[in-house]
Amino acid sequence: MMDRRSFLKKLLSALALSGGALGGFLRGVPAWGQAKEEPAGKLWGFGVSVDKCIGCARCVVACKTENNVPKEPFFYRTWVERYMIPRTGEAVVTNIHTGLAPEEEIPSRPIFRSFFVPKLCNQCAHPPCVQVCPVGATFSTDDGVVLVNDKTCIGCRYCIQACPYGARYLHPATDTADKCTFCYHRLDRELLPACVEVCPTQARVIGDLNSPASPMTRFKRMNKIFVLKPNLNTEPKVLYANIDGEVR
Repeated sequence: MMDRRSFLKKLLSALALSGGALGGFLRGVPAWGQAKEEPAGKLWGFGVSVDKCIGCARCVVACKTENNVPKEPFFYRTWVERYMIPRTGEAVVTNIHTGLAPEEEIPSRPIFRSFFVPKLCNQCAHPPCVQVCPVGATFSTDDGVVLVNDKTCIGCRYCIQACPYGARYLHPATDTADKCTFCYHRLDRELLPACVEVCPTQARVIGDLNSPASPMTRFKRMNKIFVLKPNLNTEPKVLYANIDGEVR
């Protein structure tokens, strides 16, 4: 009869002889729950801190200059709205870059509170503008930015009508649709969009929504996040912090 010591000695010898094959087999078997996922690609997102916006409109001027937006006050890729909330009645909303006279902007009723809200293309994950374009001139990039190919755009205005955020216009010089692109040509060169770069209060931030080290990840972690018109299920990638319930 084999005693315990002899049994263990033979077992260790057998394992030593078969260790190479056994080890190779075990290395070939994936550990439970250790399957590696491919890292997600870059996904651009934009953050706006409403409480930081001072209504200086530097973002609007910088955007028009950078992207050759017509100077007329009704062509915008980005704009800033002034909300004035009276003690009674509905909110009064004006565009601070339209050049309206002060007496036309300020309501006669006592104002309870006032604030500024920057607006731009929301770069939707489910963009209505892409769905209605008959020639595919409006499209979404792999990194989440909705662009317009002005070489194929026929100026039908379907996308302008479909946008629920009023973020598009027909460029008078090219007769093609135009809108905010997050300054995509600058992102390709690892530069900030013009509006983000000139904002004196850092009310605007941009970053990769899939990166844990992105400014957008910190923005989402440090703030209560809202999107405009969430009931439309367009899944905007422009996120707002500290926004008032009156904003529409």
